[in-house]
Amino acid sequence: QVQLVESGGGLVQAGGSLRLSCAASGRTISTYGMGWFRQAPGKEREFVSAIIWTGGSTFYADSVKGRFTISRDNAKNTVYLQMNSLKPEDTAIYYCAASITGRTGTRSDYNYWGQGTQVTVSS
Repeated sequence: QVQLVESGGGLVQAGGSLRLSCAASGRTISTYGMGWFRQAPGKEREFVSAIIWTGGSTFYADSVKGRFTISRDNAKNTVYLQMNSLKPEDTAIYYCAASITGRTGTRSDYNYWGQGTQVTVSS
């Protein structure tokens, strides 16, 4: 079993930045694909970003491309999401997820999920 704990959320003004962290415990995630998703009130959970186990390839939703950066530190068993130029529409609960197979394309690829961290962007 893998436990994922997100942190770093909070309230920020539009144009500001936040850095989310996802700390894993239970076993190493060094061979797992990792992803970030978000869910705004009344909306479906949507893909934000993903990174393969080596960190060599990253993927982003069009809505965050150029503003968000995903990274990982396998030695620390942690994944990060640097969020810059935040917009009110980025307001959501952000979830970290781990994929045992390494596939990161869809929600069903992920086996473990964190509890989420709230990000609120004020205008």
